[in-house]
This record gives sequence, C-alpha cells and structure tokens, in this order.
Amino acid sequence: MTRTQAMAARRNTGISRPHGKSALFSTEDSMRLREFILENVQPILSEWEAFAGSLAPGAKMTKLALRDDAESILLAAARDMQVGQSGVQQTSKSQGHGGAGGAESERLDDASALHGVGRAGSGFDILEVVSEYRALRASVLRLWRESLPQPDIDDIDDITRFNESMDQSLATAVGSYSRRVDQSRRMFLAVLSHDLRNPLTCIRMAALVISRSAEGNAKASRLLSQIETNADAIRRLIDDLIDFASTGLGSAMPLTRGPVDLERLGREVVDASRTAHPGRTLRFHADGDLAGHWDAGRLRQVVSNLVGNALQHGSETGAVGLSLASEGATAVLAVHNEGAPIPSELLATIFDPLVRYAPDAAVRRVPGSVGLGLYIVREIVVAHGGTVDVVSTAQEGTTFTARLPRAQPAEDDKHGDTKAAASGGAASNCALPTPGRSGAGKRSAER
Repeated sequence: MTRTQAMAARRNTGISRPHGKSALFSTEDSMRLREFILENVQPILSEWEAFAGSLAPGAKMTKLALRDDAESILLAAARDMQVGQSGVQQTSKSQGHGGAGGAESERLDDASALHGVGRAGSGFDILEVVSEYRALRASVLRLWRESLPQPDIDDIDDITRFNESMDQSLATAVGSYSRRVDQSRRMFLAVLSHDLRNPLTCIRMAALVISRSAEGNAKASRLLSQIETNADAIRRLIDDLIDFASTGLGSAMPLTRGPVDLERLGREVVDASRTAHPGRTLRFHADGDLAGHWDAGRLRQVVSNLVGNALQHGSETGAVGLSLASEGATAVLAVHNEGAPIPSELLATIFDPLVRYAPDAAVRRVPGSVGLGLYIVREIVVAHGGTVDVVSTAQEGTTFTARLPRAQPAEDDKHGDTKAAASGGAASNCALPTPGRSGAGKRSAER
C-alpha cells in the first residue's frame, strides 16, 4: 500500500493516531518532509532549545539566544528542498561547493554563518556547535517519522535533500565560527604584543643607562648583559607575534617601500650573524645589480630569519651561505646550509605558522622562537609580489630561495605607511638609539 492509499484508508476508516503519538503536529495526515518542517517549526525549535540549554554555555542563556538563528536555518533549508536540483548541483553541494545557487540556498548560508559567529560569541566550543546540528537532524527525522503511517519511496529523496541542507548549513557555521575564533585570537595577540612593547623598551633603556655607570664592575656588566640578551629574545617574540596577528586580520603584510641596496643589507645581516656566532662559518656572495624598491626593514627580517634558521638547524661544522643574484627584473636570495635534510612530509607545511622542526630531538628550543620565522618570511615575500620555496636533500643540503621583483608593482601598495600601525601604533616613550649601519664591502666574503 502506498502512502496515498494509507492516507485514504485512514480517512475512510477513521483510524486515529496511535496511542502515545505526539499531538504537536499540525496535521494528522502524513506529508513530505519539507512541508512537515514548514508547518511544525515551533515543535522542532522547542527540541533545539532544550538541547542547546543542556550544554554548559547555554545554561544561562535566554530562550531567544538559545534559538538564535535556528528558525531561519530551518525555514531556508525546507524552502531550498522545494527547489529543483540537478545532478551537477547535488554533486557540488555534496562536495561543499554550495547548493542549487538559489535565493533560499543563499539564505541558508547567511543564517548558518550568523549562527556560527553567535555561538562563538556565546562561548560554545566547536564540538558543541556540531552536536547542535546532530541533535537537530535527529529531532526533525524522528518527529517526521512519528507523523507518517508508513514509509514511502519519496522519503529517500526527502531525507537526502534534508541531509544535504544540514551538511551545507553545518559547514558554513563551522567556517564562520572558526574564522571568528581565529580573528579573536589574532586580535588578542596584537593587543598583547602592543602593550608589552613599551615596558620592554623601558627595561632595555634602563639597563643601557645602568651599564654606562657600571663600567669596571664585572658582575654588574655580566648581569646587565643577561638582561639585554633576554630582552632581545622577548622583543623578537613580540615582533613575530605582531606580524603573525597583522597578517590574519584581513590584510597582507604591511609594507613601507623605498630604495634598498640588497647587497649592503645582506652583508650587514651576515656580519651581525658572525658576531653572534663566532664559531660558525658564514659565506656571502653577491652578483649583479641588487638595487630595488622594497621595504628594507621587512627584507632584513627575511634575511635574518633564513640565516638564523640555517644556523639553528644546519650542521654545526658546516658552512651557512647567503647568495644574492640579479635575474633581469628579479632579485634572487638564497640561503644554504649543510646537515640533515627536512623530512619530505614536512616540506609542504614548513612555511605554516607554529610549525617547528628540529632534526635532532636533543636540540633545545631557541629563546625568542615560537615557530613563526618561516611563516613571516613567506608573508613578507608574498607581500612584495615574490615567491619563496625550499629544496632539501641529504646530498645537497637545504636551500631556501626567495625571488623578489625589483620594481614596485604597477598597482600602488595598498598598505602604504601602515607598518607603524601594524607594529603597535603608538611610539614608545622609552625609545633607544638606533645603531648605525655599516658600509658595504667586497662582494664575496667568508669567515
């Protein structure tokens, strides 16, 4: 017997609803799932509300807050189920690329995105958001089945379309939730880093002033040197956190472009690294015209991070080399080190934030490093319109190569002089003098 025949027999014989059947439904006759949702929104929302209230964040929320955008999600899902859908559109939705593309599908996405953001703001974790959808799906299908006299062939299509809509809504909600949480974390890091900069600068300046009056006191000089070393480590952490936060707040790495002599900049970084690592061999080679229109401070970060990474992870007995070359309108910067290669499975994610790799498990964490160095290198290079990659083998060692257009792109730099704002904004009232820059020397050097 079909559903239509069962409904007719039910009317003709006066069959009543089975004992214990819920009286919430708007009609005693069975109906398609989409129609059932539209006519029974409130009973479904009551179950949604009860489940959301059972979760820890929902215990103190109002009825309105618990229901949130659930009604809009349900209505949009049901109405989207009424729209015809081709096989191509169904495949697209199943792969997470959207639904039929109609107005109701868009309304479903909008309501779901708002729900995800709202739940993030109310303290729900991601598992609780997912569990809401699991409970909603179960409630709708259970209540609908209780309203049917017996299964019908159309039920398969109805359940498929409903599950597609719920999956679409869940994916959108999770995406908006994750973006909101990530944005909040980055904003926290930006504010924290900004607030730490000024007191740190005051500490460094105080140590500098004291050092001038402690000449001849070996113990005081040693202690002050420790203060300066650790303050520099904290400063590097703060700079990395600020850069990490700024690249995740809807903008690329901010730049302040100007004429830069890349050869001179590279030599200065190598000279500073030699001073900091007197027992290591560092090589420098430059070839061609290396003048360009870049952000000097940001490029110094690129070179310093790559050279520092090579010194940290390369062989302690092998040389670290920085080579600079001009290839037409592009400057090529390469840093090479010997030693154990980077595992091939890590190469695809080596530039991701918070990824740290130590070939020797005994290698301790370097002060001032949280695994953002290579991520910042990539963001700076990309902001300049360039590319960066890595090749690492046991035979050839590891080489990071960055390619940078020497001229500023035709499109004006959107960020202009926003570097100061992204780096903390307000100027410190305990500023330290800026060390002078050394002059350029020979084009090749080794130590």
